[in-house]
Amino acid sequence: MVMQRYLLTYMGVVLTLYLHQFIRAIEVPRDPSIQDELSQPPTITKQSVKNYIVDPRDNIFIECEAKGNPFPIFTWTRNGKFFNVAKDPRVSMRRRSGTLSIDFRSGGRPEDYEGEYQCFARNDFGTAISNKIVLQVSKSPLWPKENLDIQEVHEGAPLILACNPPPGLPPPAIFWMSSSMEPIHQDKRVSQGQNGDLYFSNVMQEDALTDYSCNARFAFTHTIQQKNPYTLKVLTKHPHNETSFRNHTDIYSARGVTERHPSFMYPTGTSSSQMVLRGEDLLLECIASGVPTPDIMWHKRGGELPVGRISYENFKKALRIANVSEEDSGEYFCLASNKVGSSRHTVSVRVKAAPYWLDEPENLVLAPGEGGRLICRANGNPKPSIQWLVNGEPIESSLPNPSREVNGDTVMFRDAQIGSSAVYQCNASNEHGYLLANAFVSVLDVSPRILAPRSQPMKVIHNNRTLLDCPFFGSPIPTTRWFKNGQGNTLDGGNYRMYENGTLEIKMARKEDQGTYTCVATNILGKAEIQVRLEVKDPTRIITGPTDAVPKKGSTIHLSCRVKYDPTLKLTVSWLKDDSPLYIGNRMKKDEDGLTIYGVSEKDQGYYTCVASTELDRDTAKAHLTVLDLMTLSLLIARPDRPRDLELTDLAERSVRLTWIPGDDNNSPITDYIVEFEEDKFQPGVWHNHSRYPGSVNSAVLRLAPYVNYQFRVIAVNEVGSSYPSLPSERYQTNGARPEINPTGVQGAGTSKNNMVISWTPLNATQAYGPKLKYIVKWRRRDTRESWSNVTVSGDVSKYTVTQTPTYVPYEIKVQAENEFGRAAEPDVVIGYSGEDYPKAAPTDIRLRVLNSTAISLQWTRVYPDTIQGQLKEYRAYFWRESSLLKNLWVSKKKQSESFIGDRTRGIVSRLFPYSNYKLEMVVVNGRGDGPRSEIKEFTTPEGVPSAPRYFKIRQPNVDTITLEWEHPEHPNGILIGYTLRYQAFNGSKTGRTIVENFSPNQTKFLLQRTDPISRYRFDLRSRTQIGDGEPAKGESPSSLNEGKWKRDATYTKNQGDIATQGWFIGLMCAIALLVLILLIVCFIKRSRGGKYPVRENKDVPLDPDDQKVDNGSFDYSDEDNKPLQGSQTSLDGTIKQQESDDSLVDYGEGGEGQFNEDGSFIGQYTVKKDKEETEGNESSEATSPVNAIYSLA
Repeated sequence: MVMQRYLLTYMGVVLTLYLHQFIRAIEVPRDPSIQDELSQPPTITKQSVKNYIVDPRDNIFIECEAKGNPFPIFTWTRNGKFFNVAKDPRVSMRRRSGTLSIDFRSGGRPEDYEGEYQCFARNDFGTAISNKIVLQVSKSPLWPKENLDIQEVHEGAPLILACNPPPGLPPPAIFWMSSSMEPIHQDKRVSQGQNGDLYFSNVMQEDALTDYSCNARFAFTHTIQQKNPYTLKVLTKHPHNETSFRNHTDIYSARGVTERHPSFMYPTGTSSSQMVLRGEDLLLECIASGVPTPDIMWHKRGGELPVGRISYENFKKALRIANVSEEDSGEYFCLASNKVGSSRHTVSVRVKAAPYWLDEPENLVLAPGEGGRLICRANGNPKPSIQWLVNGEPIESSLPNPSREVNGDTVMFRDAQIGSSAVYQCNASNEHGYLLANAFVSVLDVSPRILAPRSQPMKVIHNNRTLLDCPFFGSPIPTTRWFKNGQGNTLDGGNYRMYENGTLEIKMARKEDQGTYTCVATNILGKAEIQVRLEVKDPTRIITGPTDAVPKKGSTIHLSCRVKYDPTLKLTVSWLKDDSPLYIGNRMKKDEDGLTIYGVSEKDQGYYTCVASTELDRDTAKAHLTVLDLMTLSLLIARPDRPRDLELTDLAERSVRLTWIPGDDNNSPITDYIVEFEEDKFQPGVWHNHSRYPGSVNSAVLRLAPYVNYQFRVIAVNEVGSSYPSLPSERYQTNGARPEINPTGVQGAGTSKNNMVISWTPLNATQAYGPKLKYIVKWRRRDTRESWSNVTVSGDVSKYTVTQTPTYVPYEIKVQAENEFGRAAEPDVVIGYSGEDYPKAAPTDIRLRVLNSTAISLQWTRVYPDTIQGQLKEYRAYFWRESSLLKNLWVSKKKQSESFIGDRTRGIVSRLFPYSNYKLEMVVVNGRGDGPRSEIKEFTTPEGVPSAPRYFKIRQPNVDTITLEWEHPEHPNGILIGYTLRYQAFNGSKTGRTIVENFSPNQTKFLLQRTDPISRYRFDLRSRTQIGDGEPAKGESPSSLNEGKWKRDATYTKNQGDIATQGWFIGLMCAIALLVLILLIVCFIKRSRGGKYPVRENKDVPLDPDDQKVDNGSFDYSDEDNKPLQGSQTSLDGTIKQQESDDSLVDYGEGGEGQFNEDGSFIGQYTVKKDKEETEGNESSEATSPVNAIYSLA
C-alpha cells in the first residue's frame, strides 16, 4: 500500500512535468549541516577585476576563490593557453584557493607577466570560470626633453599652453604650477581643459609675472613629473600703472585692448560629436576666447537638462551629466557670449551601452525526473549576443544531452537525471564589453529532512492564534501532513490551516487543542517527522486594578493590582509612572496586592500603570493620581461623576444622534466630553475614541461607517481628571458597502537579496465597510511591459513576500481593498525595490595627499553602478595607526572610520596623530552593508606640535622661591627639542615684562628666585618640536596676601600697642581731624557757589611735561607707557618692586579706589576719581601718605 502511494506520487510529478514543462526549482537551505552533505558544483565567490592594473613595486596577487562540494581544484590560462604554475618559481597558488601570487623579491620584471588570465574551478560536478582578467603594470614614463621658446602674445589675444603629458597607465592627473611650485590661479579667463592644456581666453599683462609648468601626477608610483616651464612675453600698446587702472570700470579699454567677438578654442568649429556609455558620466566642454571674457551657458535642443544629475565644472566651461541613459542622447549646445556678441557650438551625443543584465541566470537544483530552465537576458547598444558554455566549453562542442534544449537566451531541461549536473556559463557581449555569469544545474535525490528539533514544546495563550513550524528539505520536494496524538486524520480545515512551507496554523487555540502534534514530510525516497507538544495556558488578567485617586499631600495611598494568571507560568508585576519605569524609593512599597506610597508629594502626581506579564502575554491597568494641597482641599474638587442615561435617536444610514445626562462636576466645571465606541466583529471589547465635544453640550450627531455594529459610551473631563465611562448605549448596526479607501503605507522593500516584502497598513474596523475583507496585491517590474502579477490575501494580513526577485530592481506595486460588496477605487502605484546584496566591488585608484600633520585628502574612482547592488549610502575609509615614528612609543591600532555620504570621489580624513605610520582601506556601503575592501594604502604623517606638558605643578615652599615641575607631554607628535617657559609678574591690574626661558628636552624642573615678595607670577609652559611650540600648560603662583604679613607682623604687632599709648601720636591724630573739618567746610562753600576747584587757576600757564594730561581739571590715568606705580620701581627683570619703606602705599586703582593699612589690611575707599583730579596738582610725586589721603577728601 505504501509503495502504491509512492508510485502515485511519482506519476503525479511526471504528469505535472509533462503539462507545465518545468516546475519550480528546489531551494537548498543555508543550514551548514545540509550544505556540507550535499554535492554541489563549483561557484566562483571572489575574483579580481577585469582590467587589473598593478603597482610594479609590489608583488602581484590575482584573486580567484570558489566553493563547492567536493572542494574545487583550480587551474589558470594565460592569453588563452594553459598556464603551468608549477614551472615558474616566482608563481605560487594559495592553499585551498585559486589566487595566484607572483613574488619579485628575488628579481624579475612585472612586465613579463602582463596578459589575459582566466581561472577555472573544477570538481566532479562541473567547472566554473572567472572573467578574463587583463593584467597590466602601471607605467609612468618620463617627459620627453624639449626646449620651449618664449611665448610672445599681444595683450587681449587668446593663448593655449600645450601640456602633452607622457602616456601613463593609468593616465596621470594634470595640474599647472609655476617653477617655484606655486599653483596657477584659475578663473573663467584662465583655466585648464580636460586634455590638460592651459587656456587663456585673453592674455593680460600680469600673466607675464610668472612662468607656467605642466605637472603630471602618477597615482600608482606616487611620482610627479614636471615639464619645462613656459615663459610669457605680453606685448601691450599702453604700458600701464596698476594704480591708475584700479578704479577704472573697464580695464580692457583702459589698457587699449580691442574688444573681440567670442570664438571657440576647444572644440573648434561649430559642431562636434561625442559617444558615451550608459551608466557613465557624460562630460561636455566648451572653452571660448574673447574680450571681455565670455560667459558659457549650456542647453539641450528640444528638451531640458536632466534635473538632479547635472553639475558644472571649470567655471561652467564643462557640463557633467551623471549616470547617463539612452534618453540623454541628443544635441547639446554651449553658448559663449560677451557684450560684443555670442557664438554657439553644437555637440551631438550618442549613448551606447555595454551589456547589462535583465535576467541573470541563477543556480538550479532539481530532483531526478524534474525540469527547469536557465534564463540569460541582457541588453545593450548594440544588442549583445548571447553565448552559452558548459563547464567552460562552448555548449555546441559539449557532449549531447537529450534532456537539454538551447533556445537563444534560455536553456530548457526536461527529465533531468543523476549525473547531468554541470556549470553553465552565459556570455553576453558587444563591442563595448561583456558579462559572464556562472549558474550550476545540480540534480539531487535527497530523502526528506526536518530542519527543526525532533521534539519541542510549544506554549500558547487560550483563544490566541498560533503557528506550528515544520521546516523541511528534500529532493523531490516532500509533501507534508500534520497529525494530532497519533490519530490518522490529516489536520486541515476548520480550526486548522496548512501552508506550503509545512507550517500548521491553529486559528484559535482551545484547551482541547492541547496535545502532541506530528509533522510528517514524505517523498519517493522516504519520510521524516518531528513532534511538537502544545500546551494551552490561561491568559494573564488584572482582576482588580488601580483606580483614580485624589490623596492629600503627606497622606498614604494604596494602588491595587491583583492578578489572575496561569500558575505554571512565572508572573512579573512592574509599575510605570507616566509611561516610564517607576523607581521604587524609600517612600514606596510594592507587594502582591499593589503599590503603597507613603507621604504623598506633588511629584507623585501622574498616571500609574500596573503591568502584569508572563513569558507569553501581559495585561495592564492605569489610574491617575491627583495630589491636593491645603488650598485645593478647601475647594473639595474631584473628578466628575460618570454621564448616564445614554439614548440613540435620529437613526440614519451614516449617522445617529447620541444624548446623555451629565453627572456631578464635583466643584470643577466639565471641560470636555469624550465619546468612545466599540464594535463586536473585528475587535470586540476594545473601545476606541470616536469624537470629543465641549463640556457645555449633552447631545451630538455622530458620523458612522458602514457595516459596524456600534455601541457608545461617554466620559466627562474636568481639571482634576476623567470620569469613569458611562454605561454602554444600545447597539446600532449600519449596512455594508464597498470600501472607500485602500490600505495606506504601501511600500516594497527586500529583506534578502532575492525577495521583496510588500507591506501596508490594514483597514480598521470602521474602514472595512463589509464582510470578507481581502486585499488584492499586484506587482510588476518597473519600466518593462510585463503583465501584473497578483495575489489575494485575507483582511488580517499586512504583508506579502515576493520571492525569486533580481537584486535591487524597482517594482510597481498596488494594494486594493475588496469586501463582499465590491472593490475600492483603483489604488495609486507605489515604487518599491527588491532586496539589496552586498556591493561587489571596492573603490579603486585611491590617491591620498598629506595635508598637514593631522589630516589627509583622499581621491578615488567610483565603482560601477551595477556593482553596488543596492542604494549607494556612502564611501567609507577605514584607517588605523600602525606605529609611531618615535621609538618605544606604544600606539593603539584600533580601526577608525570616516564616512563620505553619497556618490563622491574625494574627501578628507582628519583626527590623525602626527609623526605616525598609518594604513588605510576603503569600502562601498549600501543598505545591506559593506562591500569588499580595497587594497591597503600606507602613509606617514609629518611632525606636528606637541600636546601640553603633563602634571604641571607650581609650588611655593617659601617667600623667596617658586618651584615648577612637569612631565613630558602625552603626545609628543614629533621629536622634542626642548621646552619654552614664559612668565611675568603681576600686581593687581599691573604687569611686568615677559621673561622667556628655554630648557633642554630632558629638563622637567625649574627654580625661580623671587625678587619681589608682593607680586605674583603667571606661567606659560610649552613643549617644542621642529615645527614649533605646542599647547600650553598655564598656571599662577599662589596668592601672596599673607606673605607681606610674614615680615611685618613681628614688627607691627610689637609696636602697635606702644605707639597707640604715646601722647604725641594722640595729638597728631587730633590735629589731622581738625584739618579735615576745616577743609570740608571750605569745599562745601566753594561748591555751593557753583564754581570749580581746578588744579590750575590760570589756563594760560604752559604745562610742564608731567602735566600734559591735565585738561579742565581732569586727568587721564591710562598707562600707555607701562609706567611703574607710584611709590614703586621696576626691577631688572621687569617685575614691580615696593619702595624700601614699608610705610608707603601703592596706588592700585585708576582713581585711587582704595588704600591699604600698614599691616596690609584694606581701610576703605577714600575718594572718587573727580576728587582726586581736583587735588592732583597739589600732590607731590612721593608715595601717598595717610595725611595726603585724608587731604584728598577736600
